[in-house]
Amino acid sequence: MKKLLSVAGAALLTALAAVFALAQPAQAATGFSVSNGRLYDANGSEFVMRGVNHAHTWYPQQTSSFANIKALGANTVRVVLASGDRWTKNSAADVANVISLCKTNRLICVLEVHDTTGYGEEGAAATLAKATDYWLSIADVLKGQEKYVIVNIGNEPFGNQGYSAWTTDTSNAIKRLRAAGLTHTIMVDAPNWGQDWSFTMRDNASTVFAADAQRNTVFSIHMYGVFDTAAEISDYLGRFRTAGLPIVVGEFGFNHSDGNPDEDAIMAYSQVNGIGYLGWSWSGNGGGVEYLDMTTAFNPAQLTSWGQRIFNGANGIAATSREASVYAGSTPTASPTVSPTVSPTTSPTVSPTVSPTAPPATTPPPSGGCTATYTVGNSWQGGFQGEVKVTAGAAAITGWTVRWTYANGQTVTQAWNASVSNSGSAYTARNVDYNGRLGAGASTSFGFIGTWQGTNSTPAVTCTPA
Repeated sequence: MKKLLSVAGAALLTALAAVFALAQPAQAATGFSVSNGRLYDANGSEFVMRGVNHAHTWYPQQTSSFANIKALGANTVRVVLASGDRWTKNSAADVANVISLCKTNRLICVLEVHDTTGYGEEGAAATLAKATDYWLSIADVLKGQEKYVIVNIGNEPFGNQGYSAWTTDTSNAIKRLRAAGLTHTIMVDAPNWGQDWSFTMRDNASTVFAADAQRNTVFSIHMYGVFDTAAEISDYLGRFRTAGLPIVVGEFGFNHSDGNPDEDAIMAYSQVNGIGYLGWSWSGNGGGVEYLDMTTAFNPAQLTSWGQRIFNGANGIAATSREASVYAGSTPTASPTVSPTVSPTTSPTVSPTVSPTAPPATTPPPSGGCTATYTVGNSWQGGFQGEVKVTAGAAAITGWTVRWTYANGQTVTQAWNASVSNSGSAYTARNVDYNGRLGAGASTSFGFIGTWQGTNSTPAVTCTPA
């Protein structure tokens, strides 16, 4: 997925070129199209992506994930595929099956080639030209699916070296896809491991957009440690809005090895400004970033704190997602369903430095009461990410209050899925409106980011039912 970045302290470069008049293509829309910086479906209805990334190429047996992602409210799933240059190639039959699963579950499919990740810095990565070869090799299963599929040419196509070629290479890839008769909306990722700290995509987006004869390209920024303040997020996304160029947040998390992204600001700004977002990722992360899993072992009944945040929190998927209008009023005709032969593959790994996690602290519940379990999921110098799991006892409850006191000067700086307050070192967390009612034995959780110095001991917690 990601790699630890060496983030340059570059000053902001000049603003985007003059505003483009971005008219829809002259031909009648057969699928998604772009106009004035907005994405429209085949019915002409504006479509704002609300969804997640799913690592299909490394976990091809997890086909139930599509239905589970939809059940939690998503309208889009970004599907990880491989071109065969770095990981085992997803066949045309497999991609047809993925499209069928998206359509059956009334999801929009954003299909991406992951082999390009970090090209120029990652020795095993493939070029955008290689990714384009892959799309052309499976063009027959893509054509006719323009209402349901967006083609994301290559994931994070340059690392922190050689990225000056991004504009030319991306433009050439778009031209080749169009020359081959693919009329889908195309999505293009930023360089610098997707985070564009060099502003290469930001300052050359108008050139790339103009290279698409159909003017049907969407830009995708990945927001991790580079985007750790609301000001950086609003400035970057706002410049695309001002220029009338379509932008989505194609990946983001609540934490990362390169820093602490401001997921609250990402989601809030996106919602206010009609910008799509796709969180990373449903499940299956490895190499030290397992905390980015939204579900435990692909189980939708076991949402992590990140999963709870993105699906059920403020400006989250459940509250803001709207199904694509092409699915309204009828059950879509699925693509031919096939059972591709799958070769086992392994997921990519990164190696961020993390501190050992603390053991959970649990208080026994009274009958009909509730328990609270406090866990440190990830820790770094001066900061940590925590989660509290609340479980009802022998009887249903309609609300809960959790309390704990820090012994070593820790503080909570932000929280989700609970209303958290403090008086000095004593903290109180109360349920929010969507997670207070729990059946007997049922659980929910809330998460938070905190600070610590010296010692980060695990406090005792109590839970009181409403």
